[in-house]
Amino acid sequence: MTARDRLLALVVAVVWGLNFPATALALEHFPPFLLAALRFTILAVPTLLFVPRPKIPFGRLLLVGFGLGVLQFSFLYLSMASGMPSGLASLVLQASAPFTVVLAGVFLRERLTGRQVIGVTIAVAALGLIALHRSQTAALLPVVLALCGALGWAIGNVATRRAGAANPLHLTLWWSVVPPIPMAVLSFVVEGPDRIGTALGTAFTAEALPADLGLLYIVLVATLVGYGIWSRLMATYPSSTVAPFSMLVPVVGVLASWAAFGEVPDLVEVLAGAVVVGAVLWSSRPARASGPSHSSPSAVPVPTPVDGIPVPVLSPGAGDAPR
Repeated sequence: MTARDRLLALVVAVVWGLNFPATALALEHFPPFLLAALRFTILAVPTLLFVPRPKIPFGRLLLVGFGLGVLQFSFLYLSMASGMPSGLASLVLQASAPFTVVLAGVFLRERLTGRQVIGVTIAVAALGLIALHRSQTAALLPVVLALCGALGWAIGNVATRRAGAANPLHLTLWWSVVPPIPMAVLSFVVEGPDRIGTALGTAFTAEALPADLGLLYIVLVATLVGYGIWSRLMATYPSSTVAPFSMLVPVVGVLASWAAFGEVPDLVEVLAGAVVVGAVLWSSRPARASGPSHSSPSAVPVPTPVDGIPVPVLSPGAGDAPR
């Protein structure tokens, strides 16, 4: 993974970490399913009008949108609306990284290098320490809901890798077309027309301004910028190389929630967060060459982008992954 792309992956971690307090603000006014429907409708309308659809099978587009959009955010928003603190939500959702690695191994036949196995194991252990330390701050149901959201994210990650879209930004915009209808139906059935009408009818009041700003951040920054970069990285590198960077998100999420809501992290969380950062960065480094004319068999070559468009890369053993 190039230094530039590692920096981009870190940018995504910051963007998505700040997304959690923004979501908490939005959920203070909008019920969870309605919030998800609004989030993706705002993106879907201009996408349908102005953005060419990626040249991938429609079924794969549906799977990406179902995993990243419907599953991830319906469960995540339900979790946070049920009492999951935003900092803890940012932590639990990062179970998507090991979920992604496992699913990529099963469905894409990707193999992990020894460095990746060690790095992911250390990072997961550090995340587990934080979760154990903070488990008393959330009931069991919100945690289970957040884990279901993490599984949805992992399904979407592998589907993105499998889709092999030539333009990751177009893929990001077009999978956003999938969630609005199912999320609107869920909102109507579960939350009811009265609650929907109240939230929409007061959306432009002064009291709703923080929620409106949170929604705009979710749409413009977390989705458009964050998933645009993430989709490019997932299309360029093996899932097992990119996915561990998502474990940096809770470090930002916990700190941002501390600043926004007074969710004060203690020494255990700070130290474990530093271990997560170090383990992810270390595991993403390419293996050193054994000599001037020999390279490590575990290193994954990165092809030169063509006209700025990244070319999907196969990990060793991913024989049926898209080319």
